This record gives sequence, C-alpha cells and structure tokens, in this order.
Amino acid sequence: MSNNTYEDRLAIREALKQFGRLNKPVAELTDDSDLFGAGFTSHATVNVMLAIEDALDIEFPDELLNRSTFVSIEALAGAIQLSRGQQ
Repeated sequence: MSNNTYEDRLAIREALKQFGRLNKPVAELTDDSDLFGAGFTSHATVNVMLAIEDALDIEFPDELLNRSTFVSIEALAGAIQLSRGQQ
C-alpha cells in the first residue's frame, strides 16, 4: 500500500483515463479541475472508485461516497488519505 500522494495521483489519473468518460484528455486536467465540468458522471464515479480501490488496495468509507469526493483529482487524493486513516 502506498502512502505517496504522487503515486495516488497517478492511480487517480489512470482510473480517470480508463473509466472517467471525460470530454477532455486527463493530461489536460489540473489537480483542481472540476471533473464534473469535464463530463464526469455519477455512473463513471463508481467505476473510477473501484479502479482506485483496486490499484491502491484501499476502500472508501461510506461517508466519503458523495459528489464532493469526486469533484477533482485533489479531492480524490484527500479521500484516499482519509480512507487509509480508517483502515
């Protein structure tokens, strides 16, 4: 399990690339870009979440399963850190 936020962000970006169904390339997004503004949908959040959980061997707690967790790469990275603290 990685505690490296750089590795976390790489995993997030890879999951977004594979499952995010965004209307712009992930490489063009900054860490604080609005993912929903880039075409992210609630359906896609589930697939991205599962990919991140698998890649980083974590599980998002129920209280983090809301829109604000998935609004940006930065928010997801913070949620990953919180998830690690609860394991």
